[in-house]
Amino acid sequence: MKELLPLMLDLSGKEVVIFGGGGVGERKASLFCDHSRVTVVSREFTAGLNQLSRDGKINLIDVNEITDDEISQYLENAFIVIPATNDIILNERIAKLAEKKGTLVNRVDGIGDVLVPSVIRRGDIVIGISTLGKSPALSKYIRQRIEEVITPKFELMSDLQNEIRELLKSQVKDQKERSGILWSIINDNEVWDALDESYEKAYKVASKHIGK
Repeated sequence: MKELLPLMLDLSGKEVVIFGGGGVGERKASLFCDHSRVTVVSREFTAGLNQLSRDGKINLIDVNEITDDEISQYLENAFIVIPATNDIILNERIAKLAEKKGTLVNRVDGIGDVLVPSVIRRGDIVIGISTLGKSPALSKYIRQRIEEVITPKFELMSDLQNEIRELLKSQVKDQKERSGILWSIINDNEVWDALDESYEKAYKVASKHIGK
């Protein structure tokens, strides 16, 4: 089993090339198109992929049989390649050619260089859950359980922490003291309760911790 390091990547300006225009290819394209340039190479495309193309979110390349030289050509500027055809042998050919070029591979039928976790987003809070491909159902279950705890209110707390942290940088020189104030705010139930009413009220309550 590979040991994978969880990372967050800025894919803006990067190219993601997907081979396969079926349902899996569509899901991958939908995921990556808001974060990177996406090209889908296939002999046919789902209605969803065609719509993404019409919306200008992805580029479609229509091919029939494809040679290794053509695959290599499509991989030329790829940062991540996703072999997602219904042909296992073709997927393996694509993966091996990508690996030779040093291109990251996201496999749909096993563990490649890149795994896409199940994700929870609460504003700038991002939580990824993965079972390293063993059980997508369990990843989904864990995500649902965490969502019960990490509610949308955490997004407001993140914003509040950031605003007060910036304020403290100009008012409190000692880093440990700043950290202590921020922790006291996080652990103050009155602040959390105030967030249910308004951000402004929570800020007012949290401000009481400054200068204690």
